[in-house]
Amino acid sequence: MGQVTDIGSRIELVSMDPHFKDITIALYEQEGDGGLPPRFLVQTYSQKEGASTRMDFIAQAMATFGGVDVTSGGGSGPTLTFPCGARHFAAVKRLFLESCKIPSDQTPVAKPLKIFDKKADTEISVVSESNGQYRVTAEESDDKVARRVGAISAGLVKLGEMEAIDDGSSIRFACGHDHDLLIGLLLPRAINVRQAMREQEQSASRGVLAAPSQQE
Repeated sequence: MGQVTDIGSRIELVSMDPHFKDITIALYEQEGDGGLPPRFLVQTYSQKEGASTRMDFIAQAMATFGGVDVTSGGGSGPTLTFPCGARHFAAVKRLFLESCKIPSDQTPVAKPLKIFDKKADTEISVVSESNGQYRVTAEESDDKVARRVGAISAGLVKLGEMEAIDDGSSIRFACGHDHDLLIGLLLPRAINVRQAMREQEQSASRGVLAAPSQQE
């Protein structure tokens, strides 16, 4: 009788990877043992040649984009943890989805902490104030820009499960650690958070991670 391995709870899914033979890829959460931080597993059941290499690439892209630590999975896929030891549940799902969009022949590059916002017609920057706190700023200053700064701050709070601070432009990670790479990754999506959330919902509803007997 085959042995069943508990790989955790599936928290995100890419039903067809357009960059590698349309295989299905999922992100699983594994509880840390003995006070260890929670781990996240990048996994596919596909037996197609090169599938495990693709999993390793996605994990390394997640490290580049989000600053997670990667451990080789041995018999399963690679596992990831945040250096701060926190879960960052919403952020890691977005990190996974964005990393799956990168072809394996492309080198992932960390995102900057600034972006041009068309609606405000100005450049938006996110400034680290240490201890996990950030402030959203803009080159221009008027009522329209102030509203956009507030909206982008709220978008970062939603996408990164951060905490809002009363001034409307400052936000922070509850873990108290800086996550500049994560902020850079989330910032373009915070510009249009509704679209980002809709994309995530559609991705999760497109299929299930098939068992080995159902994949080539």
